[in-house]
Amino acid sequence: MSVAKDFETPEDVIFPPGDLQSNEPPLETYLHLQQMLLLIKCLDWWWRDHNRFNDYFAAGNISIHYSPRQRKSEDFRGPDFFVVLNTERKPRDSWVVWEEDGKYPNLIIELLSKSTAAIDKGLKKQIYQDIFRTPEYFWFDPKNLEFAGFILVGGMYQPIEPNPQGLLWSQQLSLYLGVHKNQLRYFNAEAQLMPTPEEIAQWEAEHAQQQRQRAEQEKQRAERLAAKLRELGIDPDTI
Repeated sequence: MSVAKDFETPEDVIFPPGDLQSNEPPLETYLHLQQMLLLIKCLDWWWRDHNRFNDYFAAGNISIHYSPRQRKSEDFRGPDFFVVLNTERKPRDSWVVWEEDGKYPNLIIELLSKSTAAIDKGLKKQIYQDIFRTPEYFWFDPKNLEFAGFILVGGMYQPIEPNPQGLLWSQQLSLYLGVHKNQLRYFNAEAQLMPTPEEIAQWEAEHAQQQRQRAEQEKQRAERLAAKLRELGIDPDTI
């Protein structure tokens, strides 16, 4: 796709600024909001020390403006979650294609609901395939747990085949996506669940508590052994 060709405009068109506000409505339910935040938070956590992923933008429920005439009032969509690779990592109020070197998302996830499922599976999928040319598209329903993924092959979305655990591989993220405890989660290349920051903190706290308990048990054992030695007339400090 030629960015220059796609964004040719008459000279009398006034370009709007790049900091366009999002036009997206609130997410459907609390479950949808929590799921979007979980996807963003976990990806940021997982990629925090991965230098090759330092330049990316992950966001949700904000507008992507893609008007060929560079007008805010036309041609915009707001995925529930999307990732753009190889771009500057900075806050944005919306994603404006003509201000981002013509870049579109590398991956999009829509969170289905009764009111949006038909559009997410129909019109939006068609736009992401034919206009955005987004390499990977997934959808997930936080209520009934419907989950599917598609990869762009020859300009058409083809279903991503699940692995034996039912996980779908994302080439763009180099991670699996799958349902765990009613939530859409990331899994590494070995199909192991990628923990959230909270899960890691809980594990570390439990591990520290276990270490303290073991240390206390060892201390008590040493004290009992020392007492027994003294009963036998042996000074434990001389051993």
